[in-house]
Amino acid sequence: MAELTLYYATNRRHRGKDQWRPRGYGYDPSKSGSENLRFGKVSLKYDKEKADKYLTKGSGFGVGDGEELAAYLYRKRGQASIEAFREQLQTDVADTEQDRKKFGSSRAFNELRDKMQAGCEVLIYIHGFNVDWWEAVSAAASLQMMLNRDRDRDLLVVLFSWPSDGKAIPYWSYFSDRSDATYSGAAMGRGILKLRDFLIQARREDARAGVEPCRQSIHLLCHSMGNFVLQKALERTREFSSGGKPPRIFDQVFLCAADVADNVFEPDGPMRRLPELGQQVTVYHNRGDMAMPVSDYTKGNTDRLGWGGANRPAELDGRVHQVDCSPIVTGLVEHSYYLCGKVNDDIRQSLDGIAPENEARRRKPVRHGWPNVWRMV
Repeated sequence: MAELTLYYATNRRHRGKDQWRPRGYGYDPSKSGSENLRFGKVSLKYDKEKADKYLTKGSGFGVGDGEELAAYLYRKRGQASIEAFREQLQTDVADTEQDRKKFGSSRAFNELRDKMQAGCEVLIYIHGFNVDWWEAVSAAASLQMMLNRDRDRDLLVVLFSWPSDGKAIPYWSYFSDRSDATYSGAAMGRGILKLRDFLIQARREDARAGVEPCRQSIHLLCHSMGNFVLQKALERTREFSSGGKPPRIFDQVFLCAADVADNVFEPDGPMRRLPELGQQVTVYHNRGDMAMPVSDYTKGNTDRLGWGGANRPAELDGRVHQVDCSPIVTGLVEHSYYLCGKVNDDIRQSLDGIAPENEARRRKPVRHGWPNVWRMV
């Protein structure tokens, strides 16, 4: 049996009597408040030969079926173990005034820092609507395995799991998740600010010690309603950033099947300043994604970014690239295509620093004069 370690942060309520060795996490937020974050890691045991079959299996639009791999890993959840990192905090004292060594986030960040200094990159993953804890873990683990295929550098996926309802009850569960995503965005924003403060402190410590700073990258990938969590997280980071400018933390930012309005990048849109959070933003959308029309029409939402892309693609910020996956993606729902085949390959190429216009990409420009709008082929 092989074993995979997955780091996580969550504002879900733990299950079981021992919060430091929980059986899992539930559908509701932490009893200490929706912004309370727990950090830890999950150890997953799996059959490597079976996993390799999914990694090399055809998806219908390229090699690698991450959706089926995630389903396999979900079935192995009974062999998983969770360690939540202990915290000893004073609830009536601001974070900045407390002993940082007592933060669970400090242990998580320090362990990740050690792995990055050894050559690993990190990608933070935010899942979407109707996802329970173990489904989120399975998707994150599958993403980590898919992105590490045929790469010279290892990449660690860090899961941010918010209390998505996990019950596909029409209307109610969607609006419940929408509400949960709103306040979870504040928790995610708090996590980004914690990471910002840690990175600043780490650079100062490295400078004092004469140590060469770690130059590995941190990336971000949001799926479905996880993009709405990010939208709300941006509001939180602006509140606590100089001049309202988001901290430049990430290299690549991927918005996959985004369940947010298609006008979020407009001058007065809520994600207009997202490009300031990273070096490059890539929006993947698919007109065959059946989850997007459901969000549009039955929930009273405007057109979704994850269905047709930005409503004014010619006016996108130069750091935002839009990729139409409709010509290649197949399947029944076509919502989690970022885990599979050519789309996952395209994400890996961005992680490897391959330019958007490179001929090695399976994408073509949509129209002359639109240098950042693409179609998968």
